[in-house]
Amino acid sequence: MTRQAAERRGRWGETVAAWWLRLHGWRILAFRVKLRVGEVDLVAKRGRTVAFIEVKARRNKADLDTAIDAWRLRRVAAAANALQPRYAPAGEDIGIDVMLIAPFALPRHIPNAWHG
Repeated sequence: MTRQAAERRGRWGETVAAWWLRLHGWRILAFRVKLRVGEVDLVAKRGRTVAFIEVKARRNKADLDTAIDAWRLRRVAAAANALQPRYAPAGEDIGIDVMLIAPFALPRHIPNAWHG
């Protein structure tokens, strides 16, 4: 797959994930926040919980089982730590979540996927 195709799939996955979260009561605070230490695909809030979310989109549902690893989650956690004062300044609960997206499958939201 070309870099451009991967980029398109990633943006499609983030859009689907954002809509899924909105339909489940989350408010999207930011898309694709990039820092030197890592990147967060989505920042979302529901109640007193702020979630820093890694989104993985794959061609088929079977490929989602290997889409996420500890290295990627550590980078999201590092970025979330740096972004916490901006998005959770009042002591809200913080979560590092994962959203798994594939065509013809319901999105899968994994709350608190990282417990580093």
